[in-house]
Amino acid sequence: MAMLQPRLSLKVSQRQVLTPGLMQMVSVLALNKLELKEMIDAEMVENPVLEEIDESVPMLDEVAGRLERQERMERLELLDRPGEGVVAEPVAAPKDSFEEVDFGSYFQDYLDPGYRTQPEYEDSEKPSFEHFLSQPTSLSDHLAWQLGSLTLNAALFAAAEYVIGNLNEDGYLATEEEELAAALWAVFTDSGRMEVSLADPAAALDLIRHAIDLVQHLDPAGVGARDLRECLLIQIAAQQREFTQLYAKKSVALELDSDLDSDFDSDQDGVEIEAEAEADEDMHRSFRAEAEEKIDDRRRSMELAALIVKNHLPLLQKRDVKDLARAAQILPAEAHAGVEFIRTLDPRPGRLYNREQTRLIEPDVVFVKRGAEWEVAMNEEDLPSLRLSSRYRRMLVADNTDKEVKDYVKERFRSAMQLMRNIAQRKSTILRTCEVIVRRQRDFLDHGVESLRPMMIKEVAEEIGVHPSTVSRAVANKYAHTPQGVLELRFFFSEGSNGPEGADTPLLVLKRKVRKLIEDEDARRPLTDDQLAALLQAQGIQLTRRTVAKYREDMGIPSTHQRRRRDG
Repeated sequence: MAMLQPRLSLKVSQRQVLTPGLMQMVSVLALNKLELKEMIDAEMVENPVLEEIDESVPMLDEVAGRLERQERMERLELLDRPGEGVVAEPVAAPKDSFEEVDFGSYFQDYLDPGYRTQPEYEDSEKPSFEHFLSQPTSLSDHLAWQLGSLTLNAALFAAAEYVIGNLNEDGYLATEEEELAAALWAVFTDSGRMEVSLADPAAALDLIRHAIDLVQHLDPAGVGARDLRECLLIQIAAQQREFTQLYAKKSVALELDSDLDSDFDSDQDGVEIEAEAEADEDMHRSFRAEAEEKIDDRRRSMELAALIVKNHLPLLQKRDVKDLARAAQILPAEAHAGVEFIRTLDPRPGRLYNREQTRLIEPDVVFVKRGAEWEVAMNEEDLPSLRLSSRYRRMLVADNTDKEVKDYVKERFRSAMQLMRNIAQRKSTILRTCEVIVRRQRDFLDHGVESLRPMMIKEVAEEIGVHPSTVSRAVANKYAHTPQGVLELRFFFSEGSNGPEGADTPLLVLKRKVRKLIEDEDARRPLTDDQLAALLQAQGIQLTRRTVAKYREDMGIPSTHQRRRRDG
């Protein structure tokens, strides 16, 4: 029987370990200009060894060094003249900068509670408020503002707030009524709010339904709907109410105008005046008839739109006007009028207030043409220029510095030098990558997107002698200022397809060609994917039907059947 016993064994293995310096180099390479500036500012706060170079203002170390050298020279001069018996005048002490602070102006500027007129000679360099981006109003804020202007009881107000909080970015209510009622009942029960009294969960469900109906009557029309059908119906009903109110006011105005005209005509004398009055009345009557006809057509189109959305939404999605008119038992012209009115509605009413935030983009590199050659320049404006503090360097060689302090300063020096090397390495990698981009995309820089050539990250990596992941990080989230606009560096990398005479066409240009062919097609006879592929092959671009279909789906373009318009 084998006995268990401890035993030593050796094993040789290889592991790839990222040192802290290498990890920092990888992270610094992936930063764009704005992110790098934030990182440098944070490092300068944490690491006292790092200093920002400001050429216009002398550093404190430089000023202190000059004063120290001046005092040393004066002491040496006094030692060289010991027997002259002349008492040297005491050296004036350097003026304390603290005494130069104008505290009167300081308190007047920041602690004066009243208004103070600025002096005329003061030139304010503050940026204009027009250059600031205000925080956009979200859908929830807009609905809550409307809700606050209404007079509601506490229970309904709380339920409406709960409904608004459960709307998605498109303005739809994605949660079931029962779930909202159960959650609202639990909140009221656990909180024990005295101002809200609900008898049972059924009362909470009725309250939620009332709150949903209230939210659906807020602006924008269509919010709070459960699905697309309800969203469109809410918008149609809102426009019908507004149209009815507006038409009622116009009808009253027309009647008053007609009464005034009849009273005015009764007071006139003469055959000519009566003839002119009759002509004006006929013209006025024709205008009124034409206006009433347009109003009736508008009202009819709203009714047809509500009928189509309520009962025939799948046929509407197919864009088949003939089948839609046959199913709704209306004329094709009426079906077309209803469909055109539905086109004016918004299927995502919440997107009006939930737009993407504006991103601030600042180019990392600039492509400049000097003569016949293109050059690459780093955009280092507003980036801090770093250097190591000489004060802390003197602390390392000073004899009276504690060992713990020296160890801390040494560690900070190593961290600072590593950061400065990584920033220099980042600049070198980005410049080398962009130089290859400029050499390969000269035609694009000169002539535009139609001259863009296919280029892979692997090819650039092989040319500059680095790993493809390094090039990928070097171009990630970085932008270049070019004659064709400010473009992301990844824009220049694209796959290609075999084109005429063995040349390659980049993927971006291929998709643009497919989109252009579809935009120019006849809506009643849209091009199929096979026809699109044949047209591209006639231009010397070899693509299969599946590839064309993939490009079309990537661009969000519907199929041939969905693009076909049957107007009847």
